[in-house]
Amino acid sequence: MCDDSAMTPSLTNSLVLWDIDHTLLSIGSVSREIYTCAFEKTTGSPPQAIAPMTGRTERAIIIDTLEMNGYPSDETVVSAFYRSLGDAAHRLKDRMAVHGRALPGGREAIKLIRAAGGTQSLVTGNIRPIAVAKLQAFGLTDGLEIDTGGYGDLSNDRSRLVESAIDRTGRRLGISFTPADTVVIGDTPLDVEGAHRAGAAVIAVATGTSSLGELLDAGADRAVTDLSDGVRLVELISELTPRSARER
Repeated sequence: MCDDSAMTPSLTNSLVLWDIDHTLLSIGSVSREIYTCAFEKTTGSPPQAIAPMTGRTERAIIIDTLEMNGYPSDETVVSAFYRSLGDAAHRLKDRMAVHGRALPGGREAIKLIRAAGGTQSLVTGNIRPIAVAKLQAFGLTDGLEIDTGGYGDLSNDRSRLVESAIDRTGRRLGISFTPADTVVIGDTPLDVEGAHRAGAAVIAVATGTSSLGELLDAGADRAVTDLSDGVRLVELISELTPRSARER
């Protein structure tokens, strides 16, 4: 009798780090609502402008937004803004589900990677409370090592988020993951740049504002239109993590 499992790549020694926004889900205009609420709670006034968000870390967005509106961006204010963002995301979680959507194939892809033995965490510009609220809004938390992710309050530099997620996930699980064992899945050239600077491979997904061609031009190791072909995604991860390929 044929055994389908024998034909499925093993990802036992692979670490997959997911971006969230426009990779797994989109919350549309609720992102700006969260920032508007948090800004007003932190400063006492509504913002006149909010900094660009796509592909950037929360830390960078906060600092630029404060400075654009004439407010100091010292660590005390930034820390207060983080707390306000987390509170706003929690309050607006139901609006995320109404006005946003889970992107095609993400939930099934997470399940297939887990079934193949892969470890999955996050590398996102979001701070942890916002990341959790978004994932919970769409039921996408199962199979992800949320506590060990690389989050956007760590640094403006996305490569540091990747390095942190590799280190923290490995220490948490007692597995010596290296950048060569790691694949970042994201939707922007900044995801590609950050992963490569940390030594990880990248599968780019064209569900954000960047096209397949733009993502490949940015240096993505592989690029897909969306996450709807989870079986192929597992194959690509296996190709990009040689240790799993050797030991399966």
